[in-house]
Amino acid sequence: MTGVPASAAGGSGAKPVRGGKLGTTAVNQASLWNIANILTMVRLLLVPGFVLLLFHDGGYDPVWRAFAWAAFAVAMITDLFDGHLARAYNLVTDFGKIADPIADKAIMGAALVSLSILGDLPWWITGVILARELGITLMRFWVIRHAVIPASRGGKLKTLAQGTAAGMYVLVLTGPLATLRFWVLMVAVVLTVVTGLDYVRQAVLLRRQGLAAERAAAAERTAEALRATVGTAADGGPAAGAVAGAKDVHAAADARDAAEAER
Repeated sequence: MTGVPASAAGGSGAKPVRGGKLGTTAVNQASLWNIANILTMVRLLLVPGFVLLLFHDGGYDPVWRAFAWAAFAVAMITDLFDGHLARAYNLVTDFGKIADPIADKAIMGAALVSLSILGDLPWWITGVILARELGITLMRFWVIRHAVIPASRGGKLKTLAQGTAAGMYVLVLTGPLATLRFWVLMVAVVLTVVTGLDYVRQAVLLRRQGLAAERAAAAERTAEALRATVGTAADGGPAAGAVAGAKDVHAAADARDAAEAER
């Protein structure tokens, strides 16, 4: 859940060949069955497994909840590794670009909703976190034509806090640890809201800059077209004939209006 799809962090997977020419493999996209994508698929498969383990025997058995925590922890760890591998080795595929953010949000969303169903987590907290994640995803699509919103340090801290808090709530904890997980959850909520507002600010700024750049480019193209037209007319080209024709039409119209005025 880094904000930018892990497998999209690299380029096209192409590496330059000595001599300045690209080999055959350089123009091909990374294989679908690379380690980063496999870890992403494992994370997707862990989502239903985690839910089944969490709700087993009514959802309150400490042993089964420990198994559910293990599945959740593995899913969160694979998120770190597939991102690192994708950035390090340019393991970029269209599948990874789509599946990675889906897997991130699926495991966290499953944990939050399941814990709220069991009564361990207030629904308003689940609502705030899920609304933020959905809103930021839509915001990225809103500005993707102009720029990509980069993952911030605050966003990474938010993800860490959310994962830690959710994992602690999956376990059956009492005493000081139960108090500690509450405060970790509050930190996660605060980071969720603050980083969400920062992403909105960035999105609005990037969109304004993108629209301004588009208007400037359109104005430059119009100016170039006008300069080309004026230059052709000065050389006596087709544009000159068009200008002369337009003058003749105006002169004929003026003569006709004068004749009608005399009548």
